[in-house]
Amino acid sequence: MLCHCLAYQRTLVTWVRDHRLHHKYSDTDADPHNSSRGFFFSHIGWLLVKNHPEVEKRKGLVDMSDVYANPVLMYQKRNAKWLLPLISFGVPVGIHYMLGESFSVCWHLNIVRYMLDSNLTFLTNSLAHSWGYRPYDKTMVACQNFPLLLATMGDGFHNFHHAFPWDYRGAELGNGCINHVTKFIDFCASKGWAYDLKVASEGVIRNRMKRTGDGTDLWGRKMVEF
Repeated sequence: MLCHCLAYQRTLVTWVRDHRLHHKYSDTDADPHNSSRGFFFSHIGWLLVKNHPEVEKRKGLVDMSDVYANPVLMYQKRNAKWLLPLISFGVPVGIHYMLGESFSVCWHLNIVRYMLDSNLTFLTNSLAHSWGYRPYDKTMVACQNFPLLLATMGDGFHNFHHAFPWDYRGAELGNGCINHVTKFIDFCASKGWAYDLKVASEGVIRNRMKRTGDGTDLWGRKMVEF
């Protein structure tokens, strides 16, 4: 929750709701960052305008009972007005200021950090829904994008993520040292902080690739046979 505050991307309650809408109604008017409305809209434009009426209509139908039952997430929601700016701007600027940097340098470096972090996140909604390959389901707009994978430390296997949204790895093999997001979850699991982790079986993945994929493997290379 504190790491999410550092990113300053609204509250986790709102983030989870919008992400569930995004998966249930991907690239339609009920998707908050519908990529069919253009690259700019899916990247950042959706945050600059009012929600489409379909989003407003559908968001009340999303089951959020698990989120509302989580005291940590609800604490963030209740205290977002001071907690998010404090963690995202106050703490990092204050730490660097105490280490001897001028306030101007501390502030502007943190602004650059925030801009880079935000835009890398937004690329998952825009770039990963406009350019790449689709080894798991060629009918989906979401695609694999290797440059984005490197830039986000693991969040570029987007066609897999949409084909198997319940697979915690977000990638077919977890993808070793490339996917730091999965490695972080694995670390939490080793400490007992994460549990009941679900994965798609190898058979299910291969059958899905054969049935609906575009003929590439998870790295975008053409497959001779399955």
